[in-house]
Amino acid sequence: MLNETLLFLLDILLQPFAAILLLRFHLQWLRAPLRNPIGEFIMVLTNFLVLRTRRFIPAVRGLDSATLLLALLFEMLYLTGLLWAQGYPLHGFPLPGLLVLAMVKLLKISLYLLMVAVFAQAILSWINPYTPVASLLAAVTYRFLQPLRRIMPLLGSVDLSPLLLFIICQLIVIMPIGALERVAAGML
Repeated sequence: MLNETLLFLLDILLQPFAAILLLRFHLQWLRAPLRNPIGEFIMVLTNFLVLRTRRFIPAVRGLDSATLLLALLFEMLYLTGLLWAQGYPLHGFPLPGLLVLAMVKLLKISLYLLMVAVFAQAILSWINPYTPVASLLAAVTYRFLQPLRRIMPLLGSVDLSPLLLFIICQLIVIMPIGALERVAAGML
């Protein structure tokens, strides 16, 4: 009963917060406009921690390394709690395996965030293409969709490049990310 409660709290608090920190990192990396409801929500939710961490961890090559390291830290905390709740002994805990698994999980979350952005952009293009969030989604997906649009022309007036990107992302999650997860889990 206590383990189920702990797993629920880990799944509802730590994992989403790591994903939000990772999304903040990606939005800043892709130079997405943050003057919209989603961008402002992410900034307000994470500023208390990110701004303090930036005092000690500088940006590297224009990338917000403090936010990325915080996302990695929260993912490692999540995985540690998950392993502990499942009965993994904490003495002799394999820190390198945990670090590698957390990095693989962040890569997987990044792909899922991209797939959600592609899906949301496709739905909004049918319903309300002029919503304030449209510019944020376009900034996130543009770098990934543009090369595919050069390869796959429009079929009539239908753009199938989002579907192709969705399929490519899912294949990456299944094959290489799945293999990396198995290797990282073997290091534990």
